[in-house]
Amino acid sequence: MSKRDYYDVLGLKKGASPEEIKKAYRGKAKELHPDRNADNPKAEDQFKEANEAYEVLKDENKKAAYDRYGHAAFEGGMGASAGRGGPGFGGGAGQGDFASAFSDVFDDLFGDFMGGAGGARGGRQRAARGADLRYNLRVTLEEAFGGLHKTLNVPTSVQCGSCSGSGAEGGGEPTTCPTCSGMGKVRATQGFFTVERTCPTCSGLGQIIKNPCRVCGGNGRVQKDRALSVNIPAGVETGTRIRLAGEGEAGMRGGPPGDLYIFLEVAPHDLFERDGASLHCRVPVSMSAAALGGDIEVPTIDGGRSRVKIPAGSQTGRQMRLRGKGMPALRGGGSGDMFIELAVETPVNLTSKQRELLREFEAMSEDNNPESKTFFSSVKSFWDSMKG
Repeated sequence: MSKRDYYDVLGLKKGASPEEIKKAYRGKAKELHPDRNADNPKAEDQFKEANEAYEVLKDENKKAAYDRYGHAAFEGGMGASAGRGGPGFGGGAGQGDFASAFSDVFDDLFGDFMGGAGGARGGRQRAARGADLRYNLRVTLEEAFGGLHKTLNVPTSVQCGSCSGSGAEGGGEPTTCPTCSGMGKVRATQGFFTVERTCPTCSGLGQIIKNPCRVCGGNGRVQKDRALSVNIPAGVETGTRIRLAGEGEAGMRGGPPGDLYIFLEVAPHDLFERDGASLHCRVPVSMSAAALGGDIEVPTIDGGRSRVKIPAGSQTGRQMRLRGKGMPALRGGGSGDMFIELAVETPVNLTSKQRELLREFEAMSEDNNPESKTFFSSVKSFWDSMKG
């Protein structure tokens, strides 16, 4: 039985492009695979026929020979030069050529899920990108309020000046890896499939350095402390992250650098407690000042002071607001408020005279403590109800 034209097998016209050939074969391979055609006894032969056609047409040299001589290009003496013993199943080359053909389509179908889309299969990996760095920076609340310009000393890997990052002595160019021929990957055939692994010689870079740089040992980078200037904007708070693009570790053998991430922590303050853009300040006042009322001075985060009027009869926990005296918003939008919380202080270390005066005051202040009067009235009602 004569062989069908390879173009007809794949449903193509003569002169089809490599992309058209691969696309047509993918469709045929999925359509005719024996696992999907258990009830079609002809599917396996048709599947082998499609593999044979693709093995020839995907190879430029074999395709040129086939376009000129047809099937005769792979018979007799011509077969040795054009087809390395005949393509696929039909030419008697065996399973290896089929595995090579099918692996191309397997890569296309599943490459994205296995971390190696077409680019990884068709060429070496790019030079390794440098690692990102983290720097923890603690600032005061005053610095967070006003912002600051700070110089950081960051230990990192920088590009080797001796070899300009190439890793080769004198800045020479790396050579193609002899194990993978620059692909960065090696293949091993296992049954119907071809397993692709990272080349052990070049670690996937596709290149090796015959004469490594004596300064960096062939890595293309060296360890060094770098002084970096960074602007900390006003309004930052604990957890704010600042990214400095390209200021991380240098890449291997000329690869792009990573980034530097600065994580900020705002230190606790002795006077102010922060809640977002708001500030809280607990201010102690004397019992007499709380009872009589008056003015007090309170500090503000900008280093100034503000006068606050205390109403007569103020109790512990009473709050007063100073608008616009809080923290600035990180991305604009004005400033928060400052809240003053009063803490009425009970006097200690009283003199005899003070004790006498307080006892006299206590005897005269039955109607001056409305909260106490209400509380004890409720207590009496409670006990009476329990008795009943």
